[in-house]
Amino acid sequence: MSNIPFRYDQVGSLLRPTILKEAREQYKNGKLSKEELTKIEDKEIINVIEKQKKIGLKAVTDGEFRRRWWHLDFIAGLDGITVYDFETTAFGIKTEAQGTFVSGQLSFNDSHPFIDHFKFTQKYAGDAITKQTIPGPNMIYLDSFILSKQYNENPIYENKADFVADLVKTYQDAIQAFYQAGCRYLQLDDTSWGALFDDRFRELIKTNGYNPDELIQEFGDITEKVLENKPSDLDVTFHFCKGNFQSKWLYNGSYEVIAKRLFSIEAFSGFFLEFDDERSGGFEPLRYIGNQKVVLGLVTTKTPELENQETIKNRIIEASQIVPLDQLCLSPQCGFSSTHEGNKVTEEDQWKKLSLIIEVAKETF
Repeated sequence: MSNIPFRYDQVGSLLRPTILKEAREQYKNGKLSKEELTKIEDKEIINVIEKQKKIGLKAVTDGEFRRRWWHLDFIAGLDGITVYDFETTAFGIKTEAQGTFVSGQLSFNDSHPFIDHFKFTQKYAGDAITKQTIPGPNMIYLDSFILSKQYNENPIYENKADFVADLVKTYQDAIQAFYQAGCRYLQLDDTSWGALFDDRFRELIKTNGYNPDELIQEFGDITEKVLENKPSDLDVTFHFCKGNFQSKWLYNGSYEVIAKRLFSIEAFSGFFLEFDDERSGGFEPLRYIGNQKVVLGLVTTKTPELENQETIKNRIIEASQIVPLDQLCLSPQCGFSSTHEGNKVTEEDQWKKLSLIIEVAKETF
């Protein structure tokens, strides 16, 4: 079994430093060039890589510092996608947001900026593993196809099967491109599965002519096809949470509905799962886990309070009654800054929580 995911690990995004937030605002207002913004991004990414290594993380990321959103920046770089602006109250607050829809034949762009972003991070990672995160394929299937008003009003594909074939090929090509660039630790972040057990979204899916129970199987089939040609020495993990936007969440419901199909995907080396509060439910759905690792997201990124070590250890022991201890790992329940704004925690809180995870994992596993 590979060491990936590591016994103490992280999801991916980190709080943006103030200087980076200010630079991005200046760039948005035309007061800073793209080149000047990139220089600031480069410097801050190098700094955050060193901070991750200093506290002892074995896998480092760029903190997603070049992104506005955890998912849209990658999706926007694909061929056949259009991005649009809108206002949302989905997370309980009124805020500006962006969405995507399929507007042409979907394919991977060989010049996708994320490839160079990965190479930059790897260059400065040194002896640490560079972890690359991208949104999973079903984010596009659900948001840019099934639920997209724009797409449904102007469908590009004659049938769903043709779209799914292009979606799979797009992701297979993306995975190969990252691999050729040197990536050996890739993570698919895919919150779309939450819509399949959340009552409100299940109704929305039905309204758009789809059966959410059938989509559970389809989501799994698409993911398996995406991974079926992955190189044997590439570890791919899966991260799922119920939404993470300025300390707010999106989905309600239990993993139980999706667990059997999701956890049967053997090509994943591990699953990063949210278990930071009572909304997450118990560990019972983990009974469907096979040989994959489970990264328990027992430390929240949504609030600043530092968790109690003994409480975390006890929950790990509880989970080990279902999944063997040697298959368990520990991480935050999500990233600290899934969007540019970040969660309602400070950078000091962030590093304390990551250090706590490392300390507890070393004492427990």
